[in-house]
Amino acid sequence: MSDRIIEARGIKKSFQKDHIVIDVLKGVDLTVDKGSFVTIMGPSGAGKSTFLHIIGTLDRPTEGTVLFEGQDIMKFGEDEQSRFRNERIGFIFQFYHLLQDFNVIENIMMPLLIRRVKPDEARRKARGFLETVELTHRASHKPGELSGGEQQRVAIARALINEPSVILADEPTGNLDRRTGREVLNQILAIQKKLSATMILVTHDPEIGALGDRELTMVDGELFNS
Repeated sequence: MSDRIIEARGIKKSFQKDHIVIDVLKGVDLTVDKGSFVTIMGPSGAGKSTFLHIIGTLDRPTEGTVLFEGQDIMKFGEDEQSRFRNERIGFIFQFYHLLQDFNVIENIMMPLLIRRVKPDEARRKARGFLETVELTHRASHKPGELSGGEQQRVAIARALINEPSVILADEPTGNLDRRTGREVLNQILAIQKKLSATMILVTHDPEIGALGDRELTMVDGELFNS
């Protein structure tokens, strides 16, 4: 059996603005093996986030396809893609996207509740992840009462509580100072290893990019080996 989990083939993405076609991705190919940690570096506007969103079915390519364990996920319907994202993909973004009206433990529970896990079981598992990211003492706080680093750790726990096969991290430390960013990144890497998950991380920081098992660079919508 192949160790390949993701295969992106000929991914193109174009937008039209004021009758001008803008090519964001220009035929990107990528294969990723199970359990590996791939970093994609490049300047802002290079197409990194767009590519990550397409891999995670948050966006559709203009051309090309993405295979996940051999299945063409671009052919999934909306409901099937939504279920796929919830069960198999963990997204960590630069901005935390926490639900402001819910406290920390409720935010972390949300993906499990969407899967119709019983509330008591979801709460128990959420507390375990909260302990992993060292925020047990913040369980009843609302996001607005947390620092940026704490909010990102909550977002990490929420993203990974379903124990996804693939973690897609889009500039996960971009909103944090260097020390806090390193602490957060170390927690992401520790959980990735614990879950034996595959991770693709995009960043403009060469120090973070150098941590990957495989380092790639995206320039002007094209992907190169670093």
